[in-house]
Amino acid sequence: MLRPELSASYQELSEDVERASENPTDEREGEMEVHEDASSVILPDSELGTTAPSLRFSKTCLKNVFSVILLFIYLLLMAVAVFLVYQTISDFREKLKHPVMSVSYKEVSLYDAPGIAFYPGKARLLSCKHHYYDHIPPLINPGQPGDIDCTTQRINYTDPFTNQSMKYALVVQGPRDVKKKELVFLQFHLNETDQDFSAIDYLLFSSFQEFINSPEKAEFMKDCESSYSSWKFSGGFRTWVKMSLVKTKEEDGSETVEFKQETSVVNYIDQRTKPRSDQLFFVVFEWKDPFIQTVQDIVTANPWNMIALLCGIFLALFKAADFAKLSVKWMIKIRKRHLKRSHQVRNHIN
Repeated sequence: MLRPELSASYQELSEDVERASENPTDEREGEMEVHEDASSVILPDSELGTTAPSLRFSKTCLKNVFSVILLFIYLLLMAVAVFLVYQTISDFREKLKHPVMSVSYKEVSLYDAPGIAFYPGKARLLSCKHHYYDHIPPLINPGQPGDIDCTTQRINYTDPFTNQSMKYALVVQGPRDVKKKELVFLQFHLNETDQDFSAIDYLLFSSFQEFINSPEKAEFMKDCESSYSSWKFSGGFRTWVKMSLVKTKEEDGSETVEFKQETSVVNYIDQRTKPRSDQLFFVVFEWKDPFIQTVQDIVTANPWNMIALLCGIFLALFKAADFAKLSVKWMIKIRKRHLKRSHQVRNHIN
């Protein structure tokens, strides 16, 4: 009787052990189900959190667009700077080729007495006097020899243009005192002529003293005739010549002198009793104003200004290039960071 009961109890214990061994798997499955439920509950929270990366993405996009715009602006500025460099160099070369004429005036109280060379031909000098303050006294015995109170010099030299014929010149010292309005009044007389028109040639040169001090006066006069222009004054008139002096400085440093003239002509009324066939010539020389005009070519291109401008332009170019390089590096870095974050978000979602 005891054996059947023991066998029945033993069988019940073995069934309990088998149930106990099967319980841990069931608990694990329960726990996994709980975790799966929890994970299913957390997922909606992660979906709500995706708004923050989207905001960061929009800010990054705006920064990239702004950086690209700045980069194009600085590239445009660099192009403008390059154009300015080219234009500056071109303007400098153009100004070197085409200097600007500069005119200045120097006031003087006394001029260096000019030389007046007359070519009277058959005419004869009757009188020569210095007067002041534009006052010329009435003529006394016109047509008759009078006082010659001027410094004169007679000279013969070979014609510089033909080198064959001889020329006779009467050189007279011109006025000096411009403040007192000094003038030189000369009277010439010509008995008869075989020409249809009667006139006397003359030319002006810068310094009568240089002519006096020159050892070769004939060569001096030949050079003057080759360098200066000649004018005429007619018989039967009083010709009033007002002179002005113009000095021109050449590129090699030399200086040339030129006379400008303003001429006024007044008819001479011959009041001599007997009719005559001769001709009387009257001429007056006076300075127009106390200003010596100086003309010279000036190069307005200043190399130091150009160098300073080029330095500023190149500095702007280097700054713009540096900024562009940093902008590109920053854009690449932002791009890499954005790709890394998007990759991390994708991994987290997976």
